[in-house]
Amino acid sequence: MSKPVILTGLRANNDLHIGNYFGALQTIVKLQEHFAGEYQINLFIPDLHSFTTPIDHSKLQNQIFHNLRLFAAAGLDLDNPDTYIYRQSYIPAHSELTVILNNFAYMGELSRMTQYKDKSSEKSNVSVGLFDYPVLMAADILLYGTTHVPVGEDQSQHVELARDIAERLNNKFEDNLFVVPSLLGTYSQVKANEKPISIRIRDLVNPAKKMSKSDESAKGVIFLGEDPEGAANKIKAATTDSQAKIQFDMRNQPGISNLLNILAKLEGVAVAEVADRYKEEASYGRLKEEVADAMKIFLKDFQKAYDQVDMKSINTKLASSEADMNKKANETLLKVQKAVGLR
Repeated sequence: MSKPVILTGLRANNDLHIGNYFGALQTIVKLQEHFAGEYQINLFIPDLHSFTTPIDHSKLQNQIFHNLRLFAAAGLDLDNPDTYIYRQSYIPAHSELTVILNNFAYMGELSRMTQYKDKSSEKSNVSVGLFDYPVLMAADILLYGTTHVPVGEDQSQHVELARDIAERLNNKFEDNLFVVPSLLGTYSQVKANEKPISIRIRDLVNPAKKMSKSDESAKGVIFLGEDPEGAANKIKAATTDSQAKIQFDMRNQPGISNLLNILAKLEGVAVAEVADRYKEEASYGRLKEEVADAMKIFLKDFQKAYDQVDMKSINTKLASSEADMNKKANETLLKVQKAVGLR
């Protein structure tokens, strides 16, 4: 395992939606297509992160394997030798390194984390796990000498913290204790070393906010396992406006812009190309119909691929990857233990 490491993961606490597909699943598949062979790709299920916010624990195991099937259905090649798929909790070094790193992370910087402030707002009982989430994420990254971490804007602050912690310990103990990771977005930015620029898919009912798998009503969310007809109806009922023009303008026309963005992603083209197609139209009906039809086709094809995923292949890949990742993680952990005087 001497290649530079790209690390990514997706929580298994809820079903995934089309925003997750285009923002995470598709990105991971493209990472593998473009860089496997030159890079090692670590795709892990952060199951310890899954209950930093309340979940139904009886469903967690099923959700973990459901998400793994989603990755495979999205096109991830399970036979690729440079791709490792593993569960966070099956590598005990994640937890042990977190305990050590906690002593070099500061209350002030953790309390400033935007996700912590958002998720703890107006809640009386906030778990320590939610507060400490970024330190566990730092351990996830630093155990494997990760060089690149493709994340969206909501996680970029956590990667910056991982960088700070790595530099802090390198300065205190030894220069090469940890590899300091880069903060990267989509697959095309890995070599360019650019920061992420992405347009998130928004909620269909309230386009002022992103589509979220934890949304309680789910009226504005399209899940990957959803009935295609039901998904089409959600699109037809999507919130728009009364401006009687179609243009990509997230500030003034977020609902229309969201539909243009969804159609562009379904077609695999630039959003400007889709917007240009409708620029002469004052009615929103045809746009909604075309997005709804494209979504039905996408969901039917994706769900067919999901049904064909071989679970034996997933379990075989997990077993081999977790053996390899335990070896690498334990090597890093021992190095850190020696540096801080525990060994």
